Amino acid sequence: MQHLIRTDDFSIDEIEALFVDAREFNKGLFERILQDKIVITLFFENSTRTRSSFEIAAKRLGAEVVHLDVAKSSTQKGETLVDTAMNLDAMNPHAMIVRHQNAGVPKILSNHTRSAIINAGDGAHAHPTQALLDLFTLKEHFGDVGGKKIAIVGDIKNSRVANSNIELLTRFGMEVILVAPPHFLPKTKLRTTHYLKEIIDEVDVIMSLRTQTERHSSQSYASLKDYASDFCITTDLVGDRDIVLLHPGPVHRNVDICDALLADERCKVLEQVTNGVSIRMAVLKKLIYNV
Repeated sequence: MQHLIRTDDFSIDEIEALFVDAREFNKGLFERILQDKIVITLFFENSTRTRSSFEIAAKRLGAEVVHLDVAKSSTQKGETLVDTAMNLDAMNPHAMIVRHQNAGVPKILSNHTRSAIINAGDGAHAHPTQALLDLFTLKEHFGDVGGKKIAIVGDIKNSRVANSNIELLTRFGMEVILVAPPHFLPKTKLRTTHYLKEIIDEVDVIMSLRTQTERHSSQSYASLKDYASDFCITTDLVGDRDIVLLHPGPVHRNVDICDALLADERCKVLEQVTNGVSIRMAVLKKLIYNV
């Protein structure tokens, strides 16, 4: 059984094949090929886009979706996550989609299940389908992304989205530049800067990230307003440059990206959401269609 825990679980050829399917799905060209397949969603963290996207993706392909209400599950009675997963797996679902606040949980569960495990985000570790939909969005815009430069801006150290995108985008030939205050930067060999203005004239893409305040052990800025004064993507900063804007959501308006740019045609945030459904349809097809 193949799982999707990290972006490097799929080869470049496998990813390109996903994108072929996603393009067809975006056109509305799909059938209920997952009829009689069962998908279980286990979200131990809150989610709007990812959970809804996976559920819509599964239902469009005809699968039955069962959502585990974590607050009412036996994990609240002391059952371990592994035992929960093994018991669910004994009911013979075809895939389990897992989001957890602790890094490594989907990988651990994949060692104890026969069904496919899909990582929907684990701590600050990985969010592979988000990176796949981000790359797909860029390839739909540019065609070939090789040689393009992307600035990832914000709370990179605590971002699973950044981790997955760094691996995937560099593998497809993009140069990644990290832009953040010192305490938001991870240890890295990538190019880094604390000042957006330093790199604004050379990048093709800006990916803004939400400040992951729930993962901070102490307050890093006096206020989000102070953070925004340095790192919000604004019309004054971008001007009329031909730059694509991405954000994984949820967006903190006028903290991550200003209102005007969110309404600008260069902003692909809602396209990312649309593409996310098709990418997740393609992932589900790949992992469980022939099982």
